[in-house]
Amino acid sequence: MTQAPTPTADTVRRLVRSLVEDGTTGPDVRPVRAGGEHSTWWVGSRHVLRLAPDREASTRLRRELRLRDLVRPHIGVAVPSGVAQGEWAGGLAYTLDTRVPGGSAEEHDVSAVGETDLAALLTGLREVPVRQAETLGVPRVAPRSLEALRRAAASAAERLAAADEFDPARLHQLTPSATTQLAAQAGSAVLVHHDLRGEHLVVSADGRVRGVLDWTDAVVGDPAEDIAGLALAVGSPAAVRAATLAGYAARPCLRGLWLARCDSVVRLAGSLAGRDAGPLSLRRVQLRRAWEAILLERVTELREEGEEEGEVP
Repeated sequence: MTQAPTPTADTVRRLVRSLVEDGTTGPDVRPVRAGGEHSTWWVGSRHVLRLAPDREASTRLRRELRLRDLVRPHIGVAVPSGVAQGEWAGGLAYTLDTRVPGGSAEEHDVSAVGETDLAALLTGLREVPVRQAETLGVPRVAPRSLEALRRAAASAAERLAAADEFDPARLHQLTPSATTQLAAQAGSAVLVHHDLRGEHLVVSADGRVRGVLDWTDAVVGDPAEDIAGLALAVGSPAAVRAATLAGYAARPCLRGLWLARCDSVVRLAGSLAGRDAGPLSLRRVQLRRAWEAILLERVTELREEGEEEGEVP
């Protein structure tokens, strides 16, 4: 297999010089440290250039341009607009996008009004026609097994306990029977962003959520995955409040909460062992966010709308 070239500042500068007229000898380009699987560069103050590293990523990057047009009317927050697209090397795609003004959820806290922005995002994703998304090539993905994830988290928690990072007893709240109760329901699949990390949420200084970036990992699947992503990005209470405002009932909210909690344990253990690429400091912050208490923790205390008194959801 041919090794993909590594883009340099000169490579990027030559490419964007033909795309952006700025009246100077060359555009100001600098890499975005947040990274990801794309090589991402700031271009001046108004644009972002992303370079796909392989053909699979190129396919997803091209699909994202069409998907953003599909979701834009529904979600109530901004998504980047494409300025130019093409190939930066043989078969490898690039997109030059407008920059959505603001910082990230890692830089700014989301306010109460910002939670309503997140609710609009979750509501809008549920309204996107699934058939149209699949026509664009968005894959349908089966829900994860919460029980399998619980077992993985239990093992990881023991390793974290040995490193004095986590008390494994906290996972005892999630029992095998609870994972059965919190299984994803049939027919609940929606368009899922599937990567709602803090760096992909554009947040203004006043705490409003102004945009959502990087739709390349979008799938048709379990909406609890986006609730889980928000729990890791902005904290469990804010994520559950936003999901509730979006009309999600107890089961998907609790499922998302426990997906996030188990993921946070597994990922921190992986980071400590050098198997997870995420920064150790970020994994610790995500663990703290995911394990923030919500008002209603016990599955038996949360009932779906319309369920009879005494029934367990």
